[in-house]
Amino acid sequence: FFFLMIRRPPRSTQSRSSAASDVYKRQVSTQSTWGETATVRTEMLVEDPANVKPKAEEIPKPAPPKDEDSDEEEKDDEVEAGEGADGAKGDKKKKKKKKKKKVKLTVDKVLTPEQLAQIPKERIEIIKKVLGDMPIKRERAQDNSHFRNLGSWKEGPTLQTNPPTIPVDFQFPDRVFPIGQIMEYTGSNMYRTTNAELKEKDRIAEEHYTHLRKAAECQRQVRKFTQSIAKPGIRLIDLCEKLEEMNRHLVNENGLHAGIAFPTGCSINHVAAHYTPNAGDFTVLGPDDVCKIDFGTQVEGRIIDTAFTVAFNPKFDPLLLAVQDATETGIREAGIDVRVSDVGAAIQEAMESHEIELDGKTYRIRSVKNLNGHLIGPYHIHGGKSVPIVAGTGMNDKMEEGELYAIETFGSTGKGYVWEEGECSHYMKDFYAQPRAIRNPRAKGLLKHIETNFSTLAFCKRWLDRAGETNYILALKHLVDDGIVNPYPPLCDVKGSYVAQYEHTFLLRPTCKEVLSRGEDY
Repeated sequence: FFFLMIRRPPRSTQSRSSAASDVYKRQVSTQSTWGETATVRTEMLVEDPANVKPKAEEIPKPAPPKDEDSDEEEKDDEVEAGEGADGAKGDKKKKKKKKKKKVKLTVDKVLTPEQLAQIPKERIEIIKKVLGDMPIKRERAQDNSHFRNLGSWKEGPTLQTNPPTIPVDFQFPDRVFPIGQIMEYTGSNMYRTTNAELKEKDRIAEEHYTHLRKAAECQRQVRKFTQSIAKPGIRLIDLCEKLEEMNRHLVNENGLHAGIAFPTGCSINHVAAHYTPNAGDFTVLGPDDVCKIDFGTQVEGRIIDTAFTVAFNPKFDPLLLAVQDATETGIREAGIDVRVSDVGAAIQEAMESHEIELDGKTYRIRSVKNLNGHLIGPYHIHGGKSVPIVAGTGMNDKMEEGELYAIETFGSTGKGYVWEEGECSHYMKDFYAQPRAIRNPRAKGLLKHIETNFSTLAFCKRWLDRAGETNYILALKHLVDDGIVNPYPPLCDVKGSYVAQYEHTFLLRPTCKEVLSRGEDY
């Protein structure tokens, strides 16, 4: 996700390399932390069931209720009289029969009373509505074979139900969240892997990593849920709202301390980015659409930003593979002291080595030249540096130790250039806006609501509607005209073209590169 006007610097996406394809195996690994040993649970690793010991934080198993859902034991002692010389051959007693009925899981039964007490009742009711009649199971596996170029979630030990019902905090009460994909530095930075001083810097930054890993784990679980409901025929506004409510629930939304980082993007076909439905927009996801799902989660302002492409028609496979290859190339090339222009050149080379045939015509897949990846700062989705996805941009910034980046690449069958078009839904308070007097009372009240609920994070009109704001259009326009709030309309390539996107967030730690948002899906 990014915020970009056509006159601003571009943005990028991501893809998947072969080196990253086998990283997400579930296991419990013991990781050494300079001077002490800690057991790290990670969603990407596979546990050996024989070595798994019960933990207090595993999914609580509710006591069987005393109703029709619990196991029942029916006793039926009937005596049958037989015929014989004495008028009875003996008594036959029927065997005791046990009739078992499966317990139907609900949100109320999965969560303990203590956990339910910590969640607002309104949120519980919303999640029940979101899940509807979806059966809740205690299993991890999920088949994604109906999607093109998305991996399935494998079976194995899990702390979550499917669909998800348990906030991430309850799954990891010790706050040891799963670690992302670790990529060791190479070349002149190889020494960083074993340097004692840099290991100590890693240890000192552990609280910062904890916030990021919590947001990343929430992201993975929300992604998995989204993939279970993203099917042809669903209205995009329903898809976005269900995703966002699940995001709020799993991250245990708490004002600006934890919640959604920006509106869910669900841009279709030639629309590359910045589209989310406004109220009354009932666009439906079709079987031949190429839809980019782009969403974010934040904990204490630390943002995880990811995107993947939903497609069902195999004719789009070359496009999706090209973009994923480009994203993975960008992640692989990124590192401390690397120039962003070199990353962009490598991304373009990977992207444009692919082509696609659609309806008998062959298209070269182009990198969208005015879209970029970006540095991410606290409560600042675009932190100042951009990561281009083409060569020759003249950007000479270097990536530095401790920086958080979103590598996102966009591949198009069109011109490879986007412009603003359509009704605006995305807005964000300017990160550098200076305080100023606002005379319009309605605009002043709206700004207060924005600062209280979103600060400098992005928001959309649907969220203002959800909060009960009414008749805000003119007030919002006033804030835009004053330069306090920036609008971000949809960004589009030529109509009839198709744009795909993949994105991951990674951290340049002192000792290694950690791809925080990596999952089994991509």
